[in-house]
Amino acid sequence: MKVIVIGGGPAGMIAAIKSAEDNNEVIILEKMNSLGRKLLITGKGRCNITSSLPIEDFIKNIPGNGKFLYSSFQNYTNEDIIKLLKEEHVEVKEERGNRIFPVSDKSMDVLEALKRRLDKLNVQVMINTEVEEIEVNWEERKITGIKLKSKVLNADKIILATGGKSYPATGSTGDGYIMAKKLGHHVTVIKPSLVPICANSIHNLENEVVKKSVYKDSLRLSKELQGLSLKNVQIKFIDTEKNKVIYEDFGEMLFTHFGVSGPTILSGSAHLRRYKNIEELFEKGKIVLNIDLKPALDEEKLKNRVMRDFEQFKNKEIKNSLKELLPQKLILPIIHLSQIDENKTVNSITKEERNNLLKVLKNLKLTVSSFRPIEEAIITAGGIDIKEINPRTMESKLIQGLYFAGEIIDVDAYTGGFNLQIAYSTGYTAGGLN
Repeated sequence: MKVIVIGGGPAGMIAAIKSAEDNNEVIILEKMNSLGRKLLITGKGRCNITSSLPIEDFIKNIPGNGKFLYSSFQNYTNEDIIKLLKEEHVEVKEERGNRIFPVSDKSMDVLEALKRRLDKLNVQVMINTEVEEIEVNWEERKITGIKLKSKVLNADKIILATGGKSYPATGSTGDGYIMAKKLGHHVTVIKPSLVPICANSIHNLENEVVKKSVYKDSLRLSKELQGLSLKNVQIKFIDTEKNKVIYEDFGEMLFTHFGVSGPTILSGSAHLRRYKNIEELFEKGKIVLNIDLKPALDEEKLKNRVMRDFEQFKNKEIKNSLKELLPQKLILPIIHLSQIDENKTVNSITKEERNNLLKVLKNLKLTVSSFRPIEEAIITAGGIDIKEINPRTMESKLIQGLYFAGEIIDVDAYTGGFNLQIAYSTGYTAGGLN
C-alpha cells in the first residue's frame, strides 16, 4: 500500500514509522526545509517528551475532548515512545510534575532519533514540498492521491498531520484545515491554548492594601518583574464576580513585559479559555491571578519565619532584610505593595505593616485581561471535528482512506508532555493497519 503523510512533525513522523513497519511504501511531505521544526522548541528547547503518569490518567489532563483519545492511548503509550527513543540511543529522565525529558536536555536528540528510525525504514522524506490539494474519487468518496505544484502523487492512504495554527514560523499555518474543509470536513473554532496571559489594571480589587499601592495596574508590576521566574508557587485564577476559583496549580511561572507565562499559567489558560463569558469577565477586570509565594508555609509558620528574619536584620532597612526570603527582583515590589517605606528600619516596622507584608506574600494579586495571540500559543484548541473521525483508527468518516493525526484534530491538553503524547498516539493509530 502507498501511504502519504502530509506534515513532518511528531505526529507525522510516528505515523510514517508505523506505516513503514507494516511494510507500506511511505512518503512524508513537509513544506518547511526540515522535519520537526516545532518539536525543537518544545519544553524550552529541551523537549518534554511525555509524562510518566499512568496512560489512563492522561485523559484527566486533556480538557479538550480527552475521551476521544482512549483508543489511541491504548494503541501507543508513553512507555512505547520511551522504548523507541532508547532503541535509538536517547536516554530519558523524569523531572518534577512527572515530566519526561531527554537526559541530554536537547530536543534535537529526540528529533534525530525519529529521523534515524525513518531512515532505517526507508521512508522517503520530501522537504520544501507544499501540497496544493488532496484528490478524491467522489463517486466512491475515496482518496486517490495528492496534487503538488509540479505533479500528482497517487496514494492508497493519506494521513493529514499538518498541525494547528500556533507558532506559524514552524510551519503550522492552518493549511490542513483548508484541505479538510474542501473535502467536506468541519473545523471547530480555532483558539489559542497553552498561551501566555496579559495583565491589566488592579484598581478595582477589594484588597485595601493593593488599592493603596503605588502599582496602579498589574501591567506595571509585570513589567517591573519581567524575566523573573518563580518556582514552587501556588497560583489561582479567580472569578471575583462569583468569588469562584476557576483553576489552581502549583509549580513554575514567569513574569513578562505583557503579563505572565510559564507552565502553571499556560495550563491555566487552557482552563480559562473554556470558562463561561471569559472575554466579558476579562473586559470587566473580574479575573484575578492570586499568587501564594510561600505555599509550603501556612500563615503562622510564615509569620514566624518573617519574625526570625526581622530579628536577624533588626537594625537594617527593610529593603535589605528580605534577601533570604525573596528573589532580589521581588523585594521592592513586595515592600511597596505592603505599604512600607523601603528605607524604614526593620525594628520600626509596625504590626499593621508586618501583617500587610504577610498578606501580600500569601496573596499577590494581578488582574488579567486577555490571552496573547494564537501565534504565541503552544497549542491550538479547535480543529477537525472529532464527530467526523473514527476514534479507533483516526480515519475520516466522510472520505475513505483519509486519516488525521496530531494537533489538526480538535483535542488539546495541559502542559506536561500530554500534547506530544497525543501526537505520537494518534500518529501511530492513523499509521496502523485498519
